[in-house]
Amino acid sequence: MARQLTRMAALRYRDFRFLWLGEMVSTTGSQMQLFAINWHVFELLRGQTFTVNILGNLVEMGSEAFGLGMLGLVRVIPIVMFALVGGILADALDRRRVMLWTRVASAAIAAVLTWLTLSDQIDVTAIYLLTALGAAATALDSPARQSIVANLVKPRHLSNAISLNTLIFQIATICGPAVAGLLVAQFNIGLVYGINTVTFFAAIIAIWLIRHQGKMTVGAGIGWRALIDGIRFTFGTRIIMGTMLLDFFATLFSSARTMLPIVAGDILGVGAAGYGLLATAQPIGALLVGLIMSLRAEMKRQGLILLLAVAVYGLATAVFGISTSFALSYFMFALTGAGDTVSMVIRGTIRQLMTPDELRGRMVSVNMMFFMGGPQLGELEAGLVAALFGAPFAIFSGGVATVLLTAWVAWRYPSIRRYNNAHDLKRKRAT
Repeated sequence: MARQLTRMAALRYRDFRFLWLGEMVSTTGSQMQLFAINWHVFELLRGQTFTVNILGNLVEMGSEAFGLGMLGLVRVIPIVMFALVGGILADALDRRRVMLWTRVASAAIAAVLTWLTLSDQIDVTAIYLLTALGAAATALDSPARQSIVANLVKPRHLSNAISLNTLIFQIATICGPAVAGLLVAQFNIGLVYGINTVTFFAAIIAIWLIRHQGKMTVGAGIGWRALIDGIRFTFGTRIIMGTMLLDFFATLFSSARTMLPIVAGDILGVGAAGYGLLATAQPIGALLVGLIMSLRAEMKRQGLILLLAVAVYGLATAVFGISTSFALSYFMFALTGAGDTVSMVIRGTIRQLMTPDELRGRMVSVNMMFFMGGPQLGELEAGLVAALFGAPFAIFSGGVATVLLTAWVAWRYPSIRRYNNAHDLKRKRAT
């Protein structure tokens, strides 16, 4: 037991522990709302079709698939608009205060969504608008939230902190959809939005209790020069750029999660409750692997493992796309979560250790455009392809594309293939 606690060393830091617990509650609520919004749009548009003219031919498209894809577009636009601003704020201001204000804004947005739904005044347009506002708040928040972790733990425990942070998302995406699926099946969907509103206050309280007040970065400011410096550093560091491209391609073409309502409702025929259960597969796979990574010593040959993990992610996505068995679909979806978690921890450690603290917020903001923009554009791409050719083809082709692009990144960025572990990388940076 003592050895396990040593392996989870980041939780011994008071401030990180408060942040971790608050994020656990808040992220669970956010995952509940994400599930509810996807199902809400699916239900509002289910059975509707529309006709478009493609190269002179009239093609009938399913509104629910296109509507789910549009959720990706309304999320990615605010990310592109505000992510870099969030990075500048994270490097120039108190990161803790930035997080407090963005969480207050997110709680207000969730409260409005709750009120409109419970009062039966909600429609797809309102859902899109509020989703876009929530994405803007997240874009301003994420650089500060990710950057502050390196201020709360010692460098030798940073990898462990990142591993533990991945567990937050995975546990939340197990509990959130499962609970939300049961609530949506029995009650007004607005109840889920209301619960999410309350969970934001847990994060606000946790952030308020953090003693670390953030530190003003010497020489950093709010302006074009600060923005350009951050972009130049990020794009000029090849191993960081390579990991960002790897992340972007995988999330752009392997967005199977977007099509889950269609897979569960139309292909597997398991309804809302089955949709909630299927949604837990990916985070369960991720959670199991994340626990193993947090309890073991640092792995070797991390660059090669990173590339293999993304390839497994793509292959599992392709099989998931052509499966008609719930058991096989569940297993393959769980395998995508396992591959993604291994990739996420290694990528995150490389970037944090390679980046000076005064540039960390801006690096995170540029990465966020890849990390969060990829999935949202992927939702749009998957929605369009699924509307034209069906969800199975959209998922299968995306998985195949991910494998091919992973091979290209491995060839184009040999520094990733040769990367061994975080300590070696840190020593190289110091010399």
